[in-house]
Amino acid sequence: MKKKVYVFLFDGYSDWEISYFSPEIMKSDKFDLVYFSLSGEPVTSMGGLNVKPSVSIDDVDRNDACILVLPGGLSWENSENQEILELTKSLFANGITVAAICAATIFLGHAGLLENLKHTSNDLNYLKSVVPEYTGDKYYVDSPAVSDKNLITANGTAPIEFAREIFRKIGLFGEDKLEKWFQLFKNGIWSA
Repeated sequence: MKKKVYVFLFDGYSDWEISYFSPEIMKSDKFDLVYFSLSGEPVTSMGGLNVKPSVSIDDVDRNDACILVLPGGLSWENSENQEILELTKSLFANGITVAAICAATIFLGHAGLLENLKHTSNDLNYLKSVVPEYTGDKYYVDSPAVSDKNLITANGTAPIEFAREIFRKIGLFGEDKLEKWFQLFKNGIWSA
């Protein structure tokens, strides 16, 4: 049975932040890419894409999940989407990787998942200003994307680095192929 890569979609999600990893997962015969929303009903991205998710949050199979991906979007700054908190904490506590980019790192900060693992966000001061209870300063890394155990975080300018960390974590590509993929999409360098 294929492991599932779950991607949470909501009104106003940042569509470009998941645009690099999703096609590669779709091409894989090792994983199923499953988009879900709270209700399973269609959502509209920040870029105006109307998307019908595959399932609702209630249909997420925690036993088949290998990663939960949280794209950014303004709703995180407004403390919306709190219905996903229990699922996120449960998967994380069971060793399933949680990957968050841009403002989704705020959600992880509020959830207390950034306190003891290396992580990044859009900026340390940004994170501290919108998550007053955040105390993970000493684990903050000023880098486009950071992985530590079962946590992947990235700033909003790093969807390619974010994808690379996801691929590395789930073992989609070996390191050689991963580096070639990264060089192609980041720097336009094609190598056979």
